[in-house]
Amino acid sequence: MGTLVGHVAPGFGFFIIGLWHLFNHIKLHAQHPNSYTSPPWFPTSRSKYLELFLIIGGCLASIAMELFIGPDRHQPLDPDGTIPSNHLHNFEHSSISMTFLVYAAFAIVLDKIGARAKQGLTQLLGAIAFAQQLLLFHLHSADHKGPEGQYHLLLQIVVFVSLATTLMGISLPKSFLVSFVRSVSILFQGLWLMVMGFMLWTPGLIPKGCFMNLEVGHKVVRCSGHEALHRAISLVNILFSWILIAVTISAVCFYLVLDKGYGEKVEYFSLTKEEDDQQEEDPDDVESQKSSKLGNSKSFIQMGKAFSPIDMER
Repeated sequence: MGTLVGHVAPGFGFFIIGLWHLFNHIKLHAQHPNSYTSPPWFPTSRSKYLELFLIIGGCLASIAMELFIGPDRHQPLDPDGTIPSNHLHNFEHSSISMTFLVYAAFAIVLDKIGARAKQGLTQLLGAIAFAQQLLLFHLHSADHKGPEGQYHLLLQIVVFVSLATTLMGISLPKSFLVSFVRSVSILFQGLWLMVMGFMLWTPGLIPKGCFMNLEVGHKVVRCSGHEALHRAISLVNILFSWILIAVTISAVCFYLVLDKGYGEKVEYFSLTKEEDDQQEEDPDDVESQKSSKLGNSKSFIQMGKAFSPIDMER
């Protein structure tokens, strides 16, 4: 991170994973509303573990970029083997990627060995990854004052929602709303990271009264005065609120379209089944009615036979 590409690339990954989960959770719930159970990841038709392989590949690429490709000497350490101050944020970002790498790798292992608690443990590993992300963003070594700090503060709120809903998913695996909010929050994370990359490292998008300044080996946005800083932070808050509204509208509309498309098939089959059941039950009803009528007629005949001697005697 710390550059446009360093924010846009991982942001795109979060966005795709969040959208993939949102699509599959809505589809699964529409097809099986009564027996819905939230899985921590989804297989594909081409490869069962494609989602997890992509996470592993993205994490390895991020670690390589932070520790080996990005640094000038293609390694993040000083000649004496210590970590220099200008590479502390590289180790922090790579630690986040390592945690998601552990999540994806153990998700594959738990599924392959068929562990009994694989669903809950996989959710727990995901929660640990989000907790690591939240912790390192909150205790970041970089000076996150000004507009960049406000972007990261709002990002922490979204990460916290992902963490909370992942933990809730362990005890509420059948809750569609928990899975829905978690998927949207992961999507939102990716979208906000991409917005950060463009807004903080595109000179034409920097707020009025602010400028880019080279500090501790990377560029940061600084503002010329308190008024310019206050305006820049307020613009970040307004942008976040607009994106939140747009994501909310898009997610609900996405749900309505998919629920209608996949829910109609379930409703059609259920109605057909009910009609078949009624047709199967109709012959029994006719036979029961016939038997009841015959029984009634027989009872009248028996009553007639019983009273006939008395009538003759009279």
